Amino acid sequence: MLLSLNSGASGMEAQQMNLNTIANNLANVNTTGFKRSKIEFQDMLYEKPRTAGAEVGGGTVVPTGVEIGNGSRVVSTAKIFTQGQLTQTGEKLDLAINGDGFFEIQRADGTSAYSRDGAFKLANDGRVVTSDGLPVLSGMQPIPGNALGVSVSSTGEVTVETPDGFQKFRLQLIRFNNPSGLRSLGGNIYEETPASGTPTTGSPSEAGFGSMVQGYLETSNVNVAEEMVNMILAQRAYEVNSKAIQTSDQMLEQVNQLKR
Repeated sequence: MLLSLNSGASGMEAQQMNLNTIANNLANVNTTGFKRSKIEFQDMLYEKPRTAGAEVGGGTVVPTGVEIGNGSRVVSTAKIFTQGQLTQTGEKLDLAINGDGFFEIQRADGTSAYSRDGAFKLANDGRVVTSDGLPVLSGMQPIPGNALGVSVSSTGEVTVETPDGFQKFRLQLIRFNNPSGLRSLGGNIYEETPASGTPTTGSPSEAGFGSMVQGYLETSNVNVAEEMVNMILAQRAYEVNSKAIQTSDQMLEQVNQLKR
């Protein structure tokens, strides 16, 4: 019965983390470029008073054993990098990636971070920056203050029209062998880890990289209906685990009363 208490407690803890993950997904349903997390569970170490396949004498082999589990645990909260819906904004510096790839961002300490949030702004010195003021790399060049227009093609070709003529350059995208291995930093950016692999640079619409869409933003890939169903399932699982603890406690109480 003590095992049932431990198993029930571990199940409640796992479902609480499950609910935390679901709540975070729902909280970011309107966050640009947000990727939902999926929680994954594992069963915990088993006690084996009797092992399957053991010999019990006379050449007889036990066909099945006795295995008692110790509950469950959370092993992963994996990011799901499926494509979010593209929403038109009409802003010339709003860029969406339709397909695989990330924008490269320069953090305050000079290191690189990566993002799917293309809601870019123009700084007072002409640099293109994120909403937090972090410079956008990815081949992005400053936009002159006297620019008459900026156009971005699906292949990342940027054309800036000025009174003196046209300025052209091409954007680059970054991708990883295992994007789920990226570390979330908040602020819609990620950083490289040994699990993600090293970044690979390429041009939009080439070699499997996604295409650029100007005047659009990628919305969150959270499905509200699916998350609500998952929330109900997590609540029911939490209730069942708490009921197992209550039942085990009642059985222990009956055992304690036997001596009376």
